Amino acid sequence: MGLESATYISELVSANPTATDPISQGDDHLRLIKAVLKNQFSGLSGTTAVTADGAEMNLLDGCTATTTELNYLDITTLGTSADSKALTQSAGGVVTVGATSGNQVLNIASHDLVDGGLKLAGTLVTASATELNLLDGKSVVGDAVLATDQSWSGAQRGTPSTVTNGTLDLDAANNFLYTPAAADVLEFSNEETGQSGFIKLINPSGYAISLGSEVKAVSTFATDVSIAGTYLITYFCDGTNVYVSASAALV
Repeated sequence: MGLESATYISELVSANPTATDPISQGDDHLRLIKAVLKNQFSGLSGTTAVTADGAEMNLLDGCTATTTELNYLDITTLGTSADSKALTQSAGGVVTVGATSGNQVLNIASHDLVDGGLKLAGTLVTASATELNLLDGKSVVGDAVLATDQSWSGAQRGTPSTVTNGTLDLDAANNFLYTPAAADVLEFSNEETGQSGFIKLINPSGYAISLGSEVKAVSTFATDVSIAGTYLITYFCDGTNVYVSASAALV
């Protein structure tokens, strides 16, 4: 008799029932088919219809990902990273790693300074993290710590600060162009230990020049530079006092 025993679809015999089977076995075949379908598709419960067509179901053909691995794609916001989730890009072309104060880390382990790692606009960054960290806390280009002796092959220049009063701000420059417009006091602000430089003093009308309390010079300095003329003054600061020396009037 053509009534098999089956639990799954693969165990059904397509040749059953045979033409010679009694009609009375028809209900047995129908019950068997129902039992097999309910067992094979036991995950389909309730009244939710499966609407995927064959082509859509076949997209999973060959997929070996586990449920946990597929859940890596369960992303809250495209373009914003999340722990244990895949990294994506937003519709606006932006990739955001972590949240403010989230302490997330983007570790480019392949960054070998030679041919792997971080590229910017197609160019490999060949600086190491240690080298990049030399810029930590720096606010302007060139504001770097030079802790070793340096040998310069090019000229080193600083733009002089032009002043018309005698207060020379050592945070502004090392060298100064000083042209008093009246009787004046030569003094300094923001004194830093070790700073030195030059002052070109142009006294156009013999204005009296006196010295601030922190300025140290020979006793004739103020008298000498109070005569109309151009003088080259050198200075050195020890952090408290500024020591100055002037040339004779230059012609």
